[in-house]
Amino acid sequence: MTLGTLAVTAALVLAGCSKTGSSDQQQQTKNVTQADIDKAMDTPTTLTFWSWVPDLQKEVDLFEKKYPKIKVNLVNTTDSARSYTKVRAALKAGNGAPDVTQIGYDYLGSFKQTNSLLDLTPYGGKELANDYVDWVWNQVSDAKGVWAIPQDSGPIGTLYRNDIFSKAGLGGAPATWDDFAKAAEQVKSKTGSYITNLPGNDMPQIVSLFWQAGAKPFSYDGDKTVGIDLNGATEKKVMAYWQDLIKKDLVSTDADFTDEFYQGLSRDKYASWLVAAWGPVFLQGTAKDTAGKWRAGKIPQWQAGKDVSGNWGGSSDVVLASSKNPIAAYQLAKFINHDAESTLKLANEQFLFPTNTATLQDPKFTDQASDFYGGQKVNQFFSDVSKTVDKDFQWLPFMDYANTSFNDTLGKAIAEKGDLAAGLTQWQDKLVSYAKQQGFTVK
Repeated sequence: MTLGTLAVTAALVLAGCSKTGSSDQQQQTKNVTQADIDKAMDTPTTLTFWSWVPDLQKEVDLFEKKYPKIKVNLVNTTDSARSYTKVRAALKAGNGAPDVTQIGYDYLGSFKQTNSLLDLTPYGGKELANDYVDWVWNQVSDAKGVWAIPQDSGPIGTLYRNDIFSKAGLGGAPATWDDFAKAAEQVKSKTGSYITNLPGNDMPQIVSLFWQAGAKPFSYDGDKTVGIDLNGATEKKVMAYWQDLIKKDLVSTDADFTDEFYQGLSRDKYASWLVAAWGPVFLQGTAKDTAGKWRAGKIPQWQAGKDVSGNWGGSSDVVLASSKNPIAAYQLAKFINHDAESTLKLANEQFLFPTNTATLQDPKFTDQASDFYGGQKVNQFFSDVSKTVDKDFQWLPFMDYANTSFNDTLGKAIAEKGDLAAGLTQWQDKLVSYAKQQGFTVK
């Protein structure tokens, strides 16, 4: 589960990390053979693995049982922001970096930009493409290589309070955004609740709404050209929609993942939460007293009859180019996120929403009925939603700065119930200026 990434020093993204990895690793074209793999996995080796996933030792134990000659030194880095800072510092220092580390999809570009990631193609990376949801695979690969193994994702849907919706005369999650706006009026007038909360401190959630609407605010060619289109027609449409609801006091703008936000979920302030597939488990721990009152539904559509979702969160495991044991490191990253037993543990015990298609279809994952959601099979529901995420979405190689500048511009406008269009323009201008300062060409 990824709740959004805290800002880290932006300068480290582009200037702080040296060109890592030996030239033979970076330029390798010869595919690794099965004989190479057998030899590497039968050679006493110690790998270092950094991750913020709790209890990941369970999956590591499975790997070490299969490959007893390989010892894995697992280090829990607590969260993504701390992890990225530590990885970049180790890369800059030229020592102490792990062999394998966890990186969110939105931050892969910043590590590719500094040549810090090993291309997994020669090690068999491309052969895994059909084993993962297609849009997720697009997040970890491009025309130049395969840069990570997908671990989890966050296709978005609607978690709604069935009791509040029923009191407002609603039969379920609104099908379209027009329906959602009408439902917001009904909920407020008949129950006093806000239909949902739109936070100003969570860029990934706002970006997921852009993604679901079909916007393409960011692009990166893997070299020195970026695209920044936050002032595009689709982004403006999305923000104008929320501006209207905020102006009418039909949605709240509380900072999320705060005490006030948790109380809002528990005390009927919000009738729904537009959230990713990791949300159902998170909500069960946050609003225990509301058990049985929630249901899962699709995210509203901009066009009636369509079925399109976006994504909020998700991460991958990469092999750093500095690894002295790339074959074994790749096998570790692959095993954790591809082995059937390991991926099922990630889904059912660590509650990471799967990206591996076999796990997404496994009855041991999909057939779980949740009392918290009135007996609904929420895992199956979001497994189906995962198939509807727009396949083509990219990130900038400086999402650290995109995050901090969001908080000062559009995020601030949302939190203060101000002019969202102006906030969007300010965010656009800041990103374009920063990109040019860093030597990128902006298209």
